[in-house]
Amino acid sequence: MIRGENLSKRYGDMQALAPTNIQIREKAITAIMGGSGSGKTTLLRLLSGLEKPSTGHVWFGDEDIAAIPESRLYELREQMGMLFQYSALLNSLNVYDNIAFPLHEHTELDEEVISTIVTMKLEQVGLRGFEELMPSELSGGMAKRVAFARAMSMDPKVVFFDEPTSGLDPISSGVITTLIKDTSDKNHMTSLVVTHDVHAGLSIADHVILLWQGTIIAKGSADDIRNSNDERVQQFLEGRPDGPIPFSRSTTTYLDDITHKPGTVRLEP
Repeated sequence: MIRGENLSKRYGDMQALAPTNIQIREKAITAIMGGSGSGKTTLLRLLSGLEKPSTGHVWFGDEDIAAIPESRLYELREQMGMLFQYSALLNSLNVYDNIAFPLHEHTELDEEVISTIVTMKLEQVGLRGFEELMPSELSGGMAKRVAFARAMSMDPKVVFFDEPTSGLDPISSGVITTLIKDTSDKNHMTSLVVTHDVHAGLSIADHVILLWQGTIIAKGSADDIRNSNDERVQQFLEGRPDGPIPFSRSTTTYLDDITHKPGTVRLEP
């Protein structure tokens, strides 16, 4: 459903994503996994059209969303849902109005129909009856579920999930993970889940892509990833601090940096 061809992204001198070819399977759950700074959120933002690539193309069906006019991109986004890492609820709107917001903006449905849709979506995430609460009155898990309901309000073809379990307790994390799996299966929806949560990612994904320093180092089924012989993959899965993936991302030595700065005195041996 979504294809990236020779897709890359640079921020100044930093290569956030190396040239990459990627396919997101239709009506399946794809998990993009990796540690902090591995490029997974950058890849999600490129595939969803939130950012323009430095090189390459992003095909949504037969349209390159990296090259089409902004007006057409807005039209295509009506087929997309997004669950942001920090929920991104509108603080001035209550739960009902947050979920109804896309429907008010992009449809001409009667308010009675919109109300029915909002009730259905809240029932789906287990929060029917909480319509009048404000975002500040919600727990982290509840806010994620409201954001999930909002992402589903337009019945999108594809939904992007950016770190959906980040900052949640184990029960709330399990609830969100189950919602993603059940909703994707029942609605035959294409889901793209960016996560560093090994258990959640491997438990629900039909296809897994593992990134390190902006490069895909492994891809396949959950079992393919678990059985990988790549030491970087095993270090990530096991959460080991020592291994081929270093703690420091610096490209210069610490002593060279502090002894070569202007105004410092170089210490001679």
